[in-house]
Amino acid sequence: MIRVLVVDDDFMVARLHSTLVERVPGFTVAGVAHSGAEALAAVRELRPDLVLLDIYLPDIPGLEVLRELRGGAAPEEGPDVLVVTAARDTETVRGAQRGGAVQYIIKPFEGELLRERLRRYAERRAALAALRAPEQDDVDRLFADTGSGAGGPPGTGRSAGGGVPPTLPKGLTAQTAELVRGTLEACPEGAGLSATECAERSGLSRVSARRYLEYFVARGSARVTLRYGTTGRPERRYHRTEPPGEGGGGGERGRTAQRGVTPVTDHP
Repeated sequence: MIRVLVVDDDFMVARLHSTLVERVPGFTVAGVAHSGAEALAAVRELRPDLVLLDIYLPDIPGLEVLRELRGGAAPEEGPDVLVVTAARDTETVRGAQRGGAVQYIIKPFEGELLRERLRRYAERRAALAALRAPEQDDVDRLFADTGSGAGGPPGTGRSAGGGVPPTLPKGLTAQTAELVRGTLEACPEGAGLSATECAERSGLSRVSARRYLEYFVARGSARVTLRYGTTGRPERRYHRTEPPGEGGGGGERGRTAQRGVTPVTDHP
């Protein structure tokens, strides 16, 4: 049985998350905490296998709690951490990834999303436990299988594109796809970003950033606008996909947008 500590400052949300955890076979709630200090104390006392960690806590920032949990003990002794938060900024997403979080879910989200992530966590945990002398392919599968599955922005069920699927094209990893998707989600509505801007904000190379962005476009998870300047080639700008009924419009512009590319000019 995988024992879970639920950490959220909202008592009702913590209760809801606890209910969702208890509905997943193989999981049980070991305890609940409503602050960073309570979470750290509960981990020492209860020794859970997994912590569902909110970022916005009243005393200690969630990322600091994450660093304490993942850095304050030997890896085999500390719990795994699955971040569940309303934080959508790229810095927080990257901080969670660097801190060792196994997943990142953005509130609000559909209950099935959390249940699916927990099931996949259990599968990876069991697969790792079964390995004795893993080959490179075994390690690659374990490290690549950290995507968000179907549903929301790095966690909600909507997202720069309806989520990162369980399998990705060769050469792409779910962790990096989540990072790029979070970067795209953090853009102001309608602004979008270029591959260069995505690379600067995510810490990736421009080539890598563009490859992931184009992958989201191919899936229908993102769309592209072409910004025409006075000279040179048009700049491709990437946008999170608008929910049905909020864009697309009529006429040629609308039909073009539905194909994933919308022309935009910087001059009349």
